[in-house]
Amino acid sequence: MFRYAVRRCVGMLPTLFVIVTLAFFVIRLAPGGPFDEEQTLPPEVKANLEAAYGLDRPLHEQYLRYVAGLLRGDFGPSFRMRDVGVSELIARGLPVSLTLGVSALLLALLVGIPLGVLAALRERSITDHGVTLLSSLAIALPAFVSGPLLALVFGLYLDVLPVAGWESGQPRYLVLPVVTLALPMIAYVARLTRGSLIEVMRASFVRTARAKGIPESQVIRRHALRPALLPVVSYLGPAAAFAVTGSLVVETVFGLPGTGRYLVQGAINRDYTLVMGMIVVYGSLTLLCNLLADLIYGWLDPRVRYE
Repeated sequence: MFRYAVRRCVGMLPTLFVIVTLAFFVIRLAPGGPFDEEQTLPPEVKANLEAAYGLDRPLHEQYLRYVAGLLRGDFGPSFRMRDVGVSELIARGLPVSLTLGVSALLLALLVGIPLGVLAALRERSITDHGVTLLSSLAIALPAFVSGPLLALVFGLYLDVLPVAGWESGQPRYLVLPVVTLALPMIAYVARLTRGSLIEVMRASFVRTARAKGIPESQVIRRHALRPALLPVVSYLGPAAAFAVTGSLVVETVFGLPGTGRYLVQGAINRDYTLVMGMIVVYGSLTLLCNLLADLIYGWLDPRVRYE
């Protein structure tokens, strides 16, 4: 498994290189530039700014210069935020975004798996139909709808949670954003667990365990649950990517100082280096989360061999 993980990490480098290359040229194909919105900026001042940041050079030279800096761990300066480097902005916002994404993913597993198990054990009952209905509703509602609804209920009407903002060391500011981000993931995990567990409970090895007189709770816990979680583990990769990309909307709705806010601001302001830095971070996290999901899959299913 260790050799497989090393090979996968090495294989991530070409994928990340392709992501960086495509993002670099696609961003610059969009109309406008980082200094075009400065209406009162004299042409000579604008030309000096572009020369200072290397934007007056041919596109291929800009690309090679950026890649060379990236290999040194330098994401470059922000074009619109004066005297601030992209690395500094990432260091500010990434802890908040990681806390939000990891918390939402853990909440999805802690709530979604028991709901799926409950629905599977009570197939075609009111409980099963209720879980299915709530799952469909959670998937259908986007974050920019469910977020304000939760803020309206728990922040304004009940006045028990803050609706926006961030204070370090105050977990209550993360409750509504985490729940908002976790809702669709809870729904997917519950549906995957339900469908997989229903299929596993009809397998021959489960019938054999029951024939031996093993209590039903032990049959589920020791024999059925582990193989039933394989589809959930396969979903962890896309779920982690959703936790990262979905946080863009959630951070904007709740005013959190995460990397998602910087990505949105950078895209609006045509801040090339800021957008590229966030794409590199998000791409790396997504690839690492997919690798972690593959390793967990192999741990759950001994039949998987990485050699």
